[in-house]
Amino acid sequence: MNTVTIKTAEEIERMREAGKRLARVHEKLKDSIRPGVSTKEIDRVCEELIRSCGCTPNFLHYQGYPASVCVSVNDEVVHGIPSDDRLLREGDIVSLDTGLIYKGYHADAARTYGVGKISGEAQKLIDVTKESFFQGIEYARAGNHLHDISNAVATYVIAHNYGIVHDLVGHGIGRNLHEPPNIPNFPQWRRGIRLKAGMTLAIEPMINIGTGEVEWLDDGWTVVTADHKLSAHYENTVLITDGRPEILTLL
Repeated sequence: MNTVTIKTAEEIERMREAGKRLARVHEKLKDSIRPGVSTKEIDRVCEELIRSCGCTPNFLHYQGYPASVCVSVNDEVVHGIPSDDRLLREGDIVSLDTGLIYKGYHADAARTYGVGKISGEAQKLIDVTKESFFQGIEYARAGNHLHDISNAVATYVIAHNYGIVHDLVGHGIGRNLHEPPNIPNFPQWRRGIRLKAGMTLAIEPMINIGTGEVEWLDDGWTVVTADHKLSAHYENTVLITDGRPEILTLL
């Protein structure tokens, strides 16, 4: 399927509700972030939160992924697998990427947090990554082109001399977790498709302090920075409208 779907009013309402529920999950889940907690415990809390709000974890068993949330620590960019043996430590940064299904429709969002007191360098990376998302969605409106978003994200990040991951991109979302189109966070020469009201996109900058190059670990899932420097991730599910975009996964 290569067609970008335009959601109906009913579909948008379901995605809006899915997004609200996921936003609440993230708000509660961040309370689990503290030194000494295992990444597996964060996963247990996440699954319980998702199921308790009447939804299904969409990451669990997706293409074989074994958890409800990706917990990626320090140089892990995305898809970190939760483990009872991996304990968060003071000064770490940790990205939580999770999603859910509500009445057949998906929501997807990611946040990066500091564990206890973190370095100024780490905090700046988290802040720039988050702000790059908001720079990008200034262009996420009907009539603009998809790569206007990509170029805005990239321009902001490059100005801070950070590395942008090229091997992973954002995506469309709806009845499926991953739908067309792909949404790069790095500069694009072509304009991409024209955005239309009713499109729903998961926009997700993945930004590194050092190189944008990444490697996959032997578990087949965990992506790490090639130079093992810190990485941050920020994502929301966004609805394209005739005016300003609506961020479905923020309260």
